[in-house]
Amino acid sequence: MSEVSMTDNNTVDERPVVLKVDHVAKSFRLPTEQATGLKMAFLNWTKGIKGYTEQHVLRDINFEVHQGDFFGIVGRNGSGKSTLLKIISQIYVPEQGSVMVKGKLVPFIELGVGFNPELTGRENVYLNGALLGFTHEEIDAMYDDIVEFAELEDFMDQKLKNYSSGMQVRLAFSVAIKAQGDILVLDEVLAVGDEAFQRKCDNSSPKSRKIRPRPSSLSLIPWMR
Repeated sequence: MSEVSMTDNNTVDERPVVLKVDHVAKSFRLPTEQATGLKMAFLNWTKGIKGYTEQHVLRDINFEVHQGDFFGIVGRNGSGKSTLLKIISQIYVPEQGSVMVKGKLVPFIELGVGFNPELTGRENVYLNGALLGFTHEEIDAMYDDIVEFAELEDFMDQKLKNYSSGMQVRLAFSVAIKAQGDILVLDEVLAVGDEAFQRKCDNSSPKSRKIRPRPSSLSLIPWMR
């Protein structure tokens, strides 16, 4: 059943909700001091010293994203943008609240996630594609497009550990953009790439006029304020 909502100009948005973040909260324990032995640990316990502090990164986060939206998350460094994207991508589990996702989600959050530096670029394409749920035959069909987009034709048989960070970004983003997921989650990792490739990625995003997005596509991108 599709949900409807009101837009800023008080019109009804009848597009289905493909992502719903409902009262999400997340915190982390940060160590403050380390006990040097059992005696010190016991003394700290008797004094009520926990040895860590609770850092609340996200508190009661709520929003909905509709089919076809290009959605940005704005905040300063350390404000929890990447943590929220990892919760949406099911890398982290929220302590409170829930996330509803309708469709295939393709995350592109951290450089190197889903890649093995000891494997070649070619082998990593198949590894990452398999992690995204594609069969070997499906990866075969889009392999040439991935390599062409990444502009790494001469490097695909070299080990990934010999790639520069920019080359790794090219390969990883090319796999993500060719995966044709319903929801594409992007973090600031694209800032590592060179200027020309950043423009190429921008032209391939759903906001670009040069490429029509799939009707169910969605991109989530955090920006620093």
